[in-house]
Amino acid sequence: MFVSFEGLDGSGKTTQLQFLAERLRMDGGEIVVTREPGGTELGEAIRDLVLHGGDVTPWAEAALYAASRAQHVEEVIRPALRRGATVLCDRYIDSSVAYQGVARGLGLDRVLELNLAAVGGLLPDLTFLLELDPAAAAGRMAAERDRLENEDTRFHARAGAGYRELAERFPHRIVVLDAALPPAELADRIHGAVRSHP
Repeated sequence: MFVSFEGLDGSGKTTQLQFLAERLRMDGGEIVVTREPGGTELGEAIRDLVLHGGDVTPWAEAALYAASRAQHVEEVIRPALRRGATVLCDRYIDSSVAYQGVARGLGLDRVLELNLAAVGGLLPDLTFLLELDPAAAAGRMAAERDRLENEDTRFHARAGAGYRELAERFPHRIVVLDAALPPAELADRIHGAVRSHP
């Protein structure tokens, strides 16, 4: 099974991914935890370049994320799925669509098409979208922020709108959750959705 976690920075997706990984390990079976951008040597280099380097144009940003994702899928995700592991990924295609496609204005469909080509059409079985007001999300972020986290509230609001559009387009895959709920309650809902998924 392939599960991704999405949401604005500060929404708690990384925390919830770790909670789910712990629970699934107790259930048995191999659990692979990974992240984007990153997950491979090339991906981590791209992550550092895009998030902590100098100015990057919107299409260069989208293409770099897609390149990282292509490597990630071939090197980590597909091999894990082939051997029967459950893959939990902190961000995936939906992040690029929300942030570069919608927030950067490149176009939802254009960025989605680029990324689907890069990963050979591989989409998660389930995606958990943790929705949180951009101002509340900003309040949860660390003091030291990367290039995207430093964008203004309007940028993050546009990314949030992009996520909502994706949730409407892919209702069978994307599970929308209120990130303001207590973490333990969120963790229970996420674990329940994974256990009941066909």
